[in-house]
Amino acid sequence: MRVLSIGQYIPTDSPVHGLDPRTKLGVVALVTVALFSVTRFEAFAVLAGLLVLAVRLSRLPVRSVLRGIKAVGVILAITLAAHSLRWGSPPAGVPSAGSLWLDPAGAMTGVFFAVRIVLLVVTTSMLTLTTSPVALADGLERLMRPLAVFGVPVGDVAMMLTVALRFIPTTAYEAEQIMMAQAARGARFDQGGPIRRAKALVPVLVPLFVNLFRRADVLAIAMESRCYASGRRRTRMKELVMRASDWFVLIGSAVLCVGLALVM
Repeated sequence: MRVLSIGQYIPTDSPVHGLDPRTKLGVVALVTVALFSVTRFEAFAVLAGLLVLAVRLSRLPVRSVLRGIKAVGVILAITLAAHSLRWGSPPAGVPSAGSLWLDPAGAMTGVFFAVRIVLLVVTTSMLTLTTSPVALADGLERLMRPLAVFGVPVGDVAMMLTVALRFIPTTAYEAEQIMMAQAARGARFDQGGPIRRAKALVPVLVPLFVNLFRRADVLAIAMESRCYASGRRRTRMKELVMRASDWFVLIGSAVLCVGLALVM
């Protein structure tokens, strides 16, 4: 369960780490829109090339960036199977196993959607791997600041989103530790059908939620002891400033993504 990369932060000295968090959030939003707008593999190849360049510039271990793909392996398998496999009388010359046969056109569609998922996971992983939780909260708060006119507590919303994102790997690690402890006491999680395996996970959920509530309580006490108060304007040790490099990356990404969405 420690294959998750979303929510983890690896501090290094790189051009990608030095970008403003608002720039990285904007680039992720643009790439996401482009991924769901394009309809050709050529567009995916262009976006994949840009992601490879970003990984090289970030100086992150490639295994850390690709770790999230393993976490969505089941989703990728289901996507491929749902589009590739058909039930019924197979056409002539098509590989089959009884009434189950492989649809070549559906397989290409499944690969297309699987590639989209992989690129989306890598893009979001790059955001959290190169942006600290504090910087990410500041960036979200700045971007949502116009909503404060309508009474939306943007500071609290940004803090909640950041804490939830940060607790994703923590929750996975806690679950793994509990499962290992119960497996050492004779519990088996890999035997029986789906219903039996689901029932075997019930004893894991109870201590997991207890630990999560305990961590949440400790975090709340720590925030109160540091005078954190909802709705108050807080000062920052480091104010966010959009530099020329940030504008270059943001405008260049916007032009490229809009161009891909219109052409491909």
